[in-house]
Amino acid sequence: MKGILFDLDGTLTDPFLGITRSVAYSLKSFGIEVDDLETLKPFIGPPLDVSFREYYHMDEAQSWKAVEKYREYFSKKGLFENKVYEGMEGFLQSLLNMDMKLYVCTSKPEVFAKEILDHFSLTPYFTGIYGATLDGSLKHKGDVIAHCIKQEQLNIQDCMMVGDRQHDIVGAHQNQIPCIGVLYGYGSLEEFQEYHCDYIAKDLIELKKIIEEWKDVK
Repeated sequence: MKGILFDLDGTLTDPFLGITRSVAYSLKSFGIEVDDLETLKPFIGPPLDVSFREYYHMDEAQSWKAVEKYREYFSKKGLFENKVYEGMEGFLQSLLNMDMKLYVCTSKPEVFAKEILDHFSLTPYFTGIYGATLDGSLKHKGDVIAHCIKQEQLNIQDCMMVGDRQHDIVGAHQNQIPCIGVLYGYGSLEEFQEYHCDYIAKDLIELKKIIEEWKDVK
């Protein structure tokens, strides 16, 4: 049976408000005021501690303190300041109707991912939900994908990743599986091309067509 591994943020749901407000809340504790939440879009997708170090030049200890502050807001408000992309439920059901098994592989802590999917009634579509650990021992997309493949005893020849950022492409290729990049999320055509994304879909219609064709030729 074919398996499709989905990223969460920017692929299944649009988490813009929740993530950027949580980052702004965290940065404020460091005396950094953010006037435009749009500037925090790069935080959507990658592990948070990595982004705090990259964009605000924090050391490792500071970055984890920033993650702790982020979670103060996110765990209470931010995770629900989110919305499911239009047509997603019907799309996921159509894949189940094609006898596919669906999984979530996200760099977001697994406990938050499960809360979000439960809140938006998406959990029943997925056989397994995999994410990062709160202590950071499991956080990179490639490691989360590998964990999912091992736990579910999946055959990599029958798997495909769907995501919206370079980390999804890199993580998929580290596990020898192809990746579809979705342009309705937070990545770009240039990003997908630079990281040699196997397929690119502008919307759910194209995404479904690519998956159907992949299923038929494999």
